[in-house]
Amino acid sequence: MFHPTVTYEQARLLVEQGAQLVDVRSADEYRSKALPGSVNIPLPVIQHALKQLDKATPVLLYCTSGQRSGTARRMLEACGFSQVHNLGSYLAYNDRGQSQPQ
Repeated sequence: MFHPTVTYEQARLLVEQGAQLVDVRSADEYRSKALPGSVNIPLPVIQHALKQLDKATPVLLYCTSGQRSGTARRMLEACGFSQVHNLGSYLAYNDRGQSQPQ
């Protein structure tokens, strides 16, 4: 079973401090429902979109299950990003009955 690399509370604090919230799902999935304040960089193109992200600012990745965001985390770390976190599923926030980050 997947476990996020940060807690909900840590994620919320990071977003409040300016972390980059990235949805790695497809554009269609993103359009149907996404976390407020997130940008959509689908997993298949994330290595080609590195200029959209700041290496000095924490990156919070999410998808539907945590698998794609886990893959994206490994890819970003391989490209020199050191502050990358896998939130896992954006649905987990709804399951907790809490508001989403930001």
